[in-house]
Amino acid sequence: MRQQRLQDRLEGMSVEDLPAVLTIERSCHAFPWRARVLLDCLNIGHVCHVLKREQWLLAYGIMSIGADECHILNLCVRKEVQGQGLGMAMLIDLLQAARAVSVHTAFLEVRRSNTIAQALYTKIGFNEISVRQGYYATIKGREDAIVMAKELTIFTIA
Repeated sequence: MRQQRLQDRLEGMSVEDLPAVLTIERSCHAFPWRARVLLDCLNIGHVCHVLKREQWLLAYGIMSIGADECHILNLCVRKEVQGQGLGMAMLIDLLQAARAVSVHTAFLEVRRSNTIAQALYTKIGFNEISVRQGYYATIKGREDAIVMAKELTIFTIA
């Protein structure tokens, strides 16, 4: 466990964290992940981290690792505390975990409409590499995903 701020803790997600993770997931997404998917991520050994302040779970991130690549599958911050740098803290935590096991490249998808997340990823050094047409479900149909990548051989924050 590492300290982010005096009162913030980054740590591994546990089964006991799932109700709070689901609450955040459902409040932030029109088509949230189901409890079973989150539990499967824990059970198969994906990197699943949470950020807590005192007893409150404020953010979580989930990442798969295969060979020398990682894929950030989900990163979400509780709406009431967005804009406080917690997404950046979670992203850095995941990327440091990836580097610790010799990952060279990180990938992720982000909704075309999520310009705030795109700015965060760009700030930390991710670059757009492609677009997945109609990747995400929306209330009105489908939305494209921007696929982004970052080389981690020399991990620095841009």
